[in-house]
Amino acid sequence: MIEVKKNNFFLNEEVNTFLKNIIKNKSLANGYIFYGAEGLGKKQTALQFIKEIFKQYSPSENVEEKITNNNHPDFLIIEPDSLSATKSSGSFDLEKTIKSGSEIIKIAQIRNIKTFLSQKSINSEKKIVLIIDAHLLNEAASNCLLKTLEEPSNGIFILLTSKLNLLLDTIISRCQIVRFRSFSSKQIKSILKEYLDTSKFNRNSNFKFDDLIKSANGSPNQLLRNIEIWNDFSDEIINKLDSPIKNSLEILEISKLISEKLEIDQQIYLVNLIQNIWWSKTKNIDLIKKLENLKSLLRQNIQPRLAWEITFLKISMKDI
Repeated sequence: MIEVKKNNFFLNEEVNTFLKNIIKNKSLANGYIFYGAEGLGKKQTALQFIKEIFKQYSPSENVEEKITNNNHPDFLIIEPDSLSATKSSGSFDLEKTIKSGSEIIKIAQIRNIKTFLSQKSINSEKKIVLIIDAHLLNEAASNCLLKTLEEPSNGIFILLTSKLNLLLDTIISRCQIVRFRSFSSKQIKSILKEYLDTSKFNRNSNFKFDDLIKSANGSPNQLLRNIEIWNDFSDEIINKLDSPIKNSLEILEISKLISEKLEIDQQIYLVNLIQNIWWSKTKNIDLIKKLENLKSLLRQNIQPRLAWEITFLKISMKDI
């Protein structure tokens, strides 16, 4: 596990300043949509925002602990149904969860919000509802949420999404959008230096931190995940992938090794890393497209070893 030196690793400074000003000026809206790509710290920022709001009303209460443990009486968190079920079973790992397309937020969960808001606040003037992956609201749940947003209440809604286009326009119009922008490479490098204990990194000579930064696509969360996965790679795998493989026997050997040693999410990350490194060396768009197709096959989890073999063999036949 990579150690994070400070507890605000994921907080977006620009967004955090904006939210602090809202609290300072006491200009809270009834609804917010935290929008941006996955891994930009939307949930971490939302939880910090919620803590600061509650501190205004009950500074003597142990707000931090109650929000962290999800047992604050005026706070309700709504998650996609299958993720909630997995979490309650004790096997929940958000970073390793590969969405199957079956996760939704159901109308019963939104009706639960109405019940929650109808009860008197205990420790604050406002109740707060946090909806994770709000784009997974089904049609009935979306319409029910819209009615809840329209009705005067003592609630503040915070919706998190990476897919704003999947939310009803009428829901969007009733909320203030807080945009989370991807970090620049310079910002990511600063985070790497300031927040992470780099002494724990596996410093393989064939791969540089710049490759990890590029494959993070501007996401600090993804950078952390990339480093953790990278540390788990054996030199046996890494040393053979610094450039396209031409030898058919080596292709069969490395494909077998990857499929046996790495989980699917690790394999997908490895493809992302290979894409960045091989592109910098070849500038071959056809090669990148073939690797992109490989990721699609891996997500379907259909014969991963065969997918690697076919992709590498096709690439080896090209004049790169």
